[in-house]
Amino acid sequence: MKHLIFAMTLLLCISCKDKKDEKNEDTALKIEQYTIEQFMDNEAVSGGSFSYDNSKLLISSNRSGIFNVYTVPITGGSYTPVTASDSTSYFAESFFPNDDRMLLSADGNGDEIDHIYLRDSTGTITDLTPEKGAKSQFYGWAEDGQSFYFGSNKMNPKFFDVYEMDISNFNSKMIYQNNDGLNFSAISKDKNFIALAQSLNTNDSDLFVYNVNSREKTKVNGNQSSNSAQDFSNDSSALYYTTDDGVEFSYLMKYDLKTKEKSNISEKPWDISGASFTKNGTYMVVYVNEDGKNVIEIIDVATNAPIDLPDFGDQSISSVGFSDDEQWMRLYVGGSNMPSNLYTYNFKTKEQHQLTNVLNEDIHADDLVTAKVIRYKSFDGVEIPAIYYLPHQASKDNKVPAMVWVHGGPGGQSRQGFNSFIQYMVNHGYAVLAVNNRGSSGYGKTFYQMDDLNHGEKDLQDCVEGKNWLATQPEIDGDKIGIIGGSYGGYMTMAALTYAPEEFDVGVNLFGVTNWIRTLKSIPPYWESMRKSLYLELGDPFTADSVRLRRISPLFHTDKVTKPLIVLQGAQDPRVLQVESDEIVAGVRENGVPVEYVLFEDEGHGFIKKENQIEAYSRVLQFLDKYLKNENAPIDGKMKAKEIKAEDES
Repeated sequence: MKHLIFAMTLLLCISCKDKKDEKNEDTALKIEQYTIEQFMDNEAVSGGSFSYDNSKLLISSNRSGIFNVYTVPITGGSYTPVTASDSTSYFAESFFPNDDRMLLSADGNGDEIDHIYLRDSTGTITDLTPEKGAKSQFYGWAEDGQSFYFGSNKMNPKFFDVYEMDISNFNSKMIYQNNDGLNFSAISKDKNFIALAQSLNTNDSDLFVYNVNSREKTKVNGNQSSNSAQDFSNDSSALYYTTDDGVEFSYLMKYDLKTKEKSNISEKPWDISGASFTKNGTYMVVYVNEDGKNVIEIIDVATNAPIDLPDFGDQSISSVGFSDDEQWMRLYVGGSNMPSNLYTYNFKTKEQHQLTNVLNEDIHADDLVTAKVIRYKSFDGVEIPAIYYLPHQASKDNKVPAMVWVHGGPGGQSRQGFNSFIQYMVNHGYAVLAVNNRGSSGYGKTFYQMDDLNHGEKDLQDCVEGKNWLATQPEIDGDKIGIIGGSYGGYMTMAALTYAPEEFDVGVNLFGVTNWIRTLKSIPPYWESMRKSLYLELGDPFTADSVRLRRISPLFHTDKVTKPLIVLQGAQDPRVLQVESDEIVAGVRENGVPVEYVLFEDEGHGFIKKENQIEAYSRVLQFLDKYLKNENAPIDGKMKAKEIKAEDES
């Protein structure tokens, strides 16, 4: 699968080497088209915990076809496997602070019931949280490195209690019992304070500080606003948190634990989405969500001035992490046209090292498309941001079909990062407009709450207006525009085909909600802390809201669907149950409409195994070629996917 892959040359009109300079609406370009196997042979890497001696990093990579854990030398070199699973994906959590032992995590093929594992010095892997059906989350290390914190819902499946595990004997003790549906955010270095958050509704969350010794909770915020704890100061005297109290975008605040005084630390014209201190407190890292892209500042705490970061040209730094001694920094660097590579940077020598080269060597970077942010007016004048991918081969004389891409959520955001699936579609001649319809995060709290209790209505119209914007572009064939999305985006696909049946020519539904009543009644128990806010945003299925929820649920209106549809689903999905897709397929097929259905027995909410991604995305492209481009490409299943026949639906 990883080798001997061919590429087809698409002969168009000018040399590839000049594409960046000469591209205009009248000129198509010569590019190579790549197979889905080649695109999925890009490597995805995450993590980057430093070993105690700064000799290597602990990372996760899907180079084997699924995610496994590896170590890589800090200055570059070959990977050393830590796990070698061929079924369950394992992810890197952390090196131990004072030796080469490791913490890993894994769930059951997408069921989201994560456990924490120890990988000891002999290579033996042991489940440290083996309670059946209980989900565990790694929260971080104690200051002395002799214990770590984690959350577990083993006592009550609805709530996560906070535990501390002693690494000398791997016994754990509960340090906070969660009886109120609060969520852990941070713990102070002196172990005396825990920051907890309570979600109330779309734009209102309360922040508390829990005193471990006195067991008292103190409310930090007083007004209706969205609040999120970020980190405690290194001397445990203050909590840093973000809030949008009184303004549209989140800013960074400091809360003095003794005096209860608050002070504004930093404010930007976009959301400050994160902030944290390095281990010794020398630096504070600040993340800003700037128009769908991470912008990072590293502040020297002593001078309160940003430090200079390495320059990566047209690529941007999306994530950083530090060694405990603060001598090394690891960075992820990429862009919409380049998957993120892992680098290290030495603060003393100023040397940087590229540890990964994740783009498949068969793929020429110039053949990939750099996305651009555009904005268009919706039906009521609201400005909608979107991320636009225009194929190199598109021109006024070579118009291409297009897809409106809808993110998950609700409340998610399409961002300016690399997406192999999108680049695959674009490489094969489909423009993609990733809309951030009203209700998307990142554009202010007013915009964020605009779709509350009107999902499938005004947000759907934003998607329709995105289609209309595409149709005005000289390179787009306005008669060939479809809609695609996953999860909430899959719902929007079905809503479009159901409630605006003549607007889009095809639909691609990736594990989308089709029956809001059932979905909201069957959310996983460990989402209990968010249940109230979900019901306030979407509707309470146990009340009169169920009338509206039924009205906006495509499952009850499948007779209106007239356009070809493909549905993809993971059988282990705990969020959007398989029955959602089974039933929508059966309902639409009764109309005599072409429907393809691809079900993966070993996937959850999203597809992470490469062989399944290859199958899923190739099936989507074949479907689009047949029904949108109107090319009679065969659609043939392979590998572990199966097609559900109409007679199977009962």
